[in-house]
Amino acid sequence: MNPELNSLFPYPFEKLNALKAGIIPPENLTHIALSIGEPKHPAARFIFDELTQQLSAIEKYPLTKGLLPLRESIATWLTTRFKLTQNALDPEKHILPVNGTREALFAFAQAVIDRNKNPVVVMPNPFYQIYEGASLLAGAEPYYLNTTAENNFLPDLDSIPREILKRCQLLYLCSPGNPTGAVMPLHYLQHAIELAHKYDFIIASDECYSEIYFNENSPPTGLLQAATEMGLNDFKRCVVFHSLSKRSNLPGLRSGFVAGDADIMAGFLKYRTYHGCALPYHHQYASIKAWQDEQHVIDSRNEYIKKFDAVIKILSPVIDVSLPDAAFYLWLKIPLESGQDDITFARNLFEQQNVTVLPGQFLSRDTNSGNPGTQYIRIALVAPVEQCIDAANRIKQYLQSL
Repeated sequence: MNPELNSLFPYPFEKLNALKAGIIPPENLTHIALSIGEPKHPAARFIFDELTQQLSAIEKYPLTKGLLPLRESIATWLTTRFKLTQNALDPEKHILPVNGTREALFAFAQAVIDRNKNPVVVMPNPFYQIYEGASLLAGAEPYYLNTTAENNFLPDLDSIPREILKRCQLLYLCSPGNPTGAVMPLHYLQHAIELAHKYDFIIASDECYSEIYFNENSPPTGLLQAATEMGLNDFKRCVVFHSLSKRSNLPGLRSGFVAGDADIMAGFLKYRTYHGCALPYHHQYASIKAWQDEQHVIDSRNEYIKKFDAVIKILSPVIDVSLPDAAFYLWLKIPLESGQDDITFARNLFEQQNVTVLPGQFLSRDTNSGNPGTQYIRIALVAPVEQCIDAANRIKQYLQSL
């Protein structure tokens, strides 16, 4: 077996299951799960219709590179959404369909890391656990940048020691952030690009939450957009990851894409050809329809706004809570005066109110500066609005009992 498997940490939901083991919550309260970031909004019917109409395509092997019409629809969407220079994105060179961002974020590290050069992968802390697992299995050392209220929940790029930057081969960014919802502004992303050029590393920007925001006139900025604003229409050292899972409420379709630096994409395509993970054709046809339509995305955003408004109104009298920049999480700090840390809070909340949330420590690592997940819980507002309201009232009742 690959010895690096022994370096992997238990996945957050393994820890959560262990935390809840043996607990019997009140039988009169139905369980409400706010721990997993799995969208529950109904997907648009026209996507299902296209999926079923194209089922005969399963009679053919799909190409790893994907259908040209899919790559063209992605190029059009990216160019429009992020205000890229017209025709800067070549569907033949800059775009590759993938089986969702999780699979691609993991595979990307295996393709780009040179384990013979004592590599480091820099990532935010807390973080999506795939970044760390991908780094370890690629033979790299993870370096964690704590995201805290003091730095607006953005990784402090200027705090990275020069010796780490010199060894850095890959920087994972996540904007809007999981779990904080923080959005990286244009100048921040441009600073990251400047560092990437100076120290010769690649930026992998996980932007899977980019379409869940609360002001139609102010969508989150993306990495390719930042490169374009700098005149870098070749997107050198810049790669973005997008998915239909969150945008279009299609987590089971396993459809997304990777786009950016043509040289990097060529190498990643070669890796994926051997990896054997082509997106099925009927999924590709359905994806074309999804990327070409914005109304279902707007409708979904409006549903999240309703949930945030209702939940924040319920919780604000008993705890400090505010609307995040974007995404569908509340990163809620448990008051120290409650006498509970995040793990105890999550356990007791489940035991007394049958509501499951995720302790912040399960998403982060201890560092010399402490563990930035301590005292926080992640609440995923993915359940129907009525359930979110019910859960908020139960959390409020539990907080009042403390």
